[in-house]
Amino acid sequence: MYFSIKEIKLSLIYNLLIYLTHFGLKCAAPFNKKIKLGVIGRSETFNILKSSLNYQDKTLWFHCASLGEYEQGLPVFQALRKHYKKHKIILTFFSPSGYQIRKNSPIADIVIYLPLDTKKNAKTFLNIVKPELSIFVKYDIWPNFLNELKRRELRAILISAAFRENQSFFKFYGKTLRGALFSFEHIFTQNEASKTLLESINYNNVTVSGDTRFDRVSSQLKIDNTLNYIDEFKNNKLCIVAGSSWPEDESLFVNFINSEASKNIKFIIAPHNIKPTQIKNLKEKLNTKVILFSTKGNQKLSSAQVFIVDTIGVLSKIYSYADVAYVGGAMGNTGLHNTLEPAIFGVPIIIGNNHSKFPEAKSMIDNGGMFSISTQKEFNTVLSELIKNESRRVNSGKENSDFIKKNQGAVIQILDYLRI
Repeated sequence: MYFSIKEIKLSLIYNLLIYLTHFGLKCAAPFNKKIKLGVIGRSETFNILKSSLNYQDKTLWFHCASLGEYEQGLPVFQALRKHYKKHKIILTFFSPSGYQIRKNSPIADIVIYLPLDTKKNAKTFLNIVKPELSIFVKYDIWPNFLNELKRRELRAILISAAFRENQSFFKFYGKTLRGALFSFEHIFTQNEASKTLLESINYNNVTVSGDTRFDRVSSQLKIDNTLNYIDEFKNNKLCIVAGSSWPEDESLFVNFINSEASKNIKFIIAPHNIKPTQIKNLKEKLNTKVILFSTKGNQKLSSAQVFIVDTIGVLSKIYSYADVAYVGGAMGNTGLHNTLEPAIFGVPIIIGNNHSKFPEAKSMIDNGGMFSISTQKEFNTVLSELIKNESRRVNSGKENSDFIKKNQGAVIQILDYLRI
């Protein structure tokens, strides 16, 4: 294979940056708990693999950047787990947040951190794992791992891919990353725009299948979402749920709840950050009776107006109790959290105004099921209208559930391609 001098230079720069990243992470680890978890976790990866796999084992490899991509890929992973019963499944994460929450995932036999993307690590990893099929989710692209997969003629596909024109894949300096895309035998994109971008760099093995998250959230309706303590707290009253909130989101609720407009309304707040100091600070700002999940004990839950969820893993069920939902992240710059989880339950949704990177938000806003706000005044106006106007509340919620139903089917297309 012929490589130009420019391509070789770009590859050298990329690999140098990876080694510098490795050095930087090790230096920062003593001062940052999350980074430390990743550094320690990656140092254990190869020992875990060597002790868990035999030479004759057949394997599949699923890779996710973090928790969001895991949830996105889960319906595909579950189908493959069911089909390949005799294979061992290796699930890798790059982010500690994804690994820590899903390290005991039932869809995998081995859950580990992905080693940093050096050529040596890629060769060592694939010497041990030898995956029959590799599934990457969205756009966590690692050139050395992918190029090594291709060199060994091992199958790999990318699912729920979402690309934007300003990403490095489509810039003059992104040749190394762009080349890695050609290691995938097929890419399934969320939308036509992503397909067009891929075709602009002459990648043509692409199918617009949609976003597997629609299939993932739809499965929520097939399970029992009952939470007795939420039933008791709600007490058949109108309930507003704020999910994955940040301080800038919570300030909107504090001001609204402390006003006269909130009378006879129940509020559930599930902060993204559940550190005790953060929860204590939020609770102290509210001039009403507040109960925490962690201390609910034998308290009379129905007597409280606000329920703060200082735990993880129950928000998707709690959304089923919402009459109106607020999803955090877009009032600041942290990134909008999952709006599809409440949408499946047919409730109207309020978000902040920094949502340009989330096409599903734009669609739901255009459909009339979601409302974007940027100030306290706008928040108060929209929420008050949805509280008072039952017809609008119900119709807006139906637009969201219809939107979810209309966009299901990505998983079927992917499994059809894999002939499963």
